[in-house]
Amino acid sequence: MTYLLLSLGFLAVAVVVLVVALVGARDRAAIVRRWWLPVLIAGVMLAVLTAVFDNAMIASGLMTYGESHISGARIGLVPVEDFAYPLAGLLLLPALWLLLRRRRRE
Repeated sequence: MTYLLLSLGFLAVAVVVLVVALVGARDRAAIVRRWWLPVLIAGVMLAVLTAVFDNAMIASGLMTYGESHISGARIGLVPVEDFAYPLAGLLLLPALWLLLRRRRRE
């Protein structure tokens, strides 16, 4: 199994949970309007931090990747697949917050 396939699986689960959370939300438009900027800022920060620290860890030899398991696309030393995990977390956190908040009200 490649890291890309594994990453796409994590992203797919995150997207499904987010869609379920938004479909069940009372006022989707207000939620999206209120959340898009903070989520965007957090996403940029996560991408920068992932790039900096993953590059440092790979350069120091803490992590290595089998060339046959990655797509080959890199940002610095970091395979692009590594950016899927923070992105999945960025999608899952607000989705879980919505789902848990809704459950508490019921």
